[in-house]
This record gives sequence, structure tokens and C-alpha cells, in this order.
Amino acid sequence: MPILPSSHKAPFYLFNGHLQTIIPSLFRQVEGVHYQRERLVTPDEDFLDIDWSVVGSDSLLVLSHGLEGDSSRPYITGMVKAFNQRGIDALAWNYRSCSGEPNNLLRSYHLGASDDLDFVVRHALKKHNYKQVYLTGFSAGGNITLKYLGEAPEQVPKQVKRAAVFSVPVDLKGSAMKIPMLYTRRFLKSLKAKLEHKKALYAAEVDLTDYNIYWSFPEFDDRYTAPMHGFKDAEDYYARVSSKQFIRHIQIPTLLVNAMNDPFLSEECYPVQEALENSSFYLEMPAEGGHVGFAEDSWAGIYYSESRALRFLLEEA
Repeated sequence: MPILPSSHKAPFYLFNGHLQTIIPSLFRQVEGVHYQRERLVTPDEDFLDIDWSVVGSDSLLVLSHGLEGDSSRPYITGMVKAFNQRGIDALAWNYRSCSGEPNNLLRSYHLGASDDLDFVVRHALKKHNYKQVYLTGFSAGGNITLKYLGEAPEQVPKQVKRAAVFSVPVDLKGSAMKIPMLYTRRFLKSLKAKLEHKKALYAAEVDLTDYNIYWSFPEFDDRYTAPMHGFKDAEDYYARVSSKQFIRHIQIPTLLVNAMNDPFLSEECYPVQEALENSSFYLEMPAEGGHVGFAEDSWAGIYYSESRALRFLLEEA
């Protein structure tokens, strides 16, 4: 049964899930990744900025970042570098409004935007005719990836062979209620800046009155995410885009690594039963790792997420 043991151990100086989350986010630096940016016009006449790191391979890794992240985050560039060193091209895409420039539409991005991921994958295949495509995603990007693979598996391009995702809130409601206020306030501050840009374009649709009284994601998603993206309310949004419900339909080998001490993940975010019921879905639950952390020697730049993705995606183990 595809519930896998884990060999990951955090370094002794990162002795809890918060340190394992925060220290890599604040202090990790990755050298040697040089992107070439391409702007795609989407079918709804918006745009996506995607960043290529090409080494001349017939295989491609597509990377999806976390909430309020972008292609420059060290967990993304670290993975890009690791796969480039193994001779694999990489494409890190930025969600709408996450590339440093506000997108054009009222719609921005949300944790179920698998249509944009599909658009990016198909563009890459058309442009370079890759024989193999691998997917990886972190946190929000992991949810998008799992949803993409499971919501219509027969429509996933045949070149997409395997996927590995990390720190994924597969049950969005549970995660939204679990995230500590320390992290929530930081996210909501960043999201407010983007909403201010939206208000300048869509004044009637974006009301920032009393924004600062909101302290939780259910409140934010109920007032902003849901109505801006065609959902009835936060409950409807969480129910329709949480990737847990799609895992049973995934048909390609897919690995999920969720640390047991992840401060963002509720009990519902460890899909043991789904792993037992789908032979293509592998679940690994290391005791340590935090949220999008997985440092093994942060001073030497050694991260378990990269070695594990390389092994699972390229060596089929």
C-alpha cells in the first residue's frame, strides 16, 4: 500500500515546526538560476508570466508556487536548480497577479485554478514538444496540481508522467481554520495590497471597508476570494476546490509529502484512506519538515523536498 516511510530529519537547530517553516523562508538563498520570462495571453484575455530555465532537455519540470509566492521563492529556485543539474528543463509559472504586475481582470488566482495550470502545460508542450513532463507544487500549488490531475484525468496530456507535491492543504477548510494568526496576518497584508490594485480598476466590485478587522482566511475567502471567482461563499469555494476529493481519480504516479508538524495543516490534510484506495497515489508523512521547509542542512543548502522529488520523479522510487 502506497503509504511510504520517510527518511527526512530536520537539523537539530530547527527543533520545531515553526522554525522549520520560517528559517528556510527568510534566509535561504539559491544562486545560479537565470530565468527567461515569457508572457502568455490567456483565453480570457488576461496574462500569465512564466519563467523558463532551459538546459536543452526533452523533459520538463513544471513548478507551481505557494500562496502569495512567485517563481523567485527559494523553494522554487532550489528545485529548478536541482532538476537543471540533472539535465531537466524547468518552467516556473507565476499565478495571475503574482509576477510583480497586477493582472487585468477582477479574477486573480485561487487555490483551485487548475485551468491556468493546464494552459501552461499545453503551451509548453506546443512550444517544445517535450516527451516527458513532471509536475511539482508547494502548498497552494500542490492543491492546484492534485486537483488538475484528478478532476479530469482523461484530459491530462499523455506526456505528463509523474508528480510530487509538498505541504499541501488538501482540505482547504481545515487548513484555513488551522493556520496560526502569525502567518495569517502576513498573508492578509500582502493580499490587501493586491486588492487595492483591483479596487482602482473595479471600484464597484471591491470594497475594502473595515478590511483590517478580518483576521481569518474563512472571513477573507467569504468576502473576497469566493465572489471574485464565481463561488457562492467560502464554504462553496472550499468544497469545490479542495484537492482531497480528487485524489481517488489520479491516474499517474503522484507523491504527496506532508510533514506531521506542519503548522498550516489540519488533521484532514493527511489523506491516508485516499492513499490506501489509489495505487497511483503515494503519501509520505515525515515527523518533521514544517510548512514548505524540509531543510536537512540549511547552511549547506540541502533540502529533502529536492532530493525526494528527484528520486520519485526521475528514478521512480
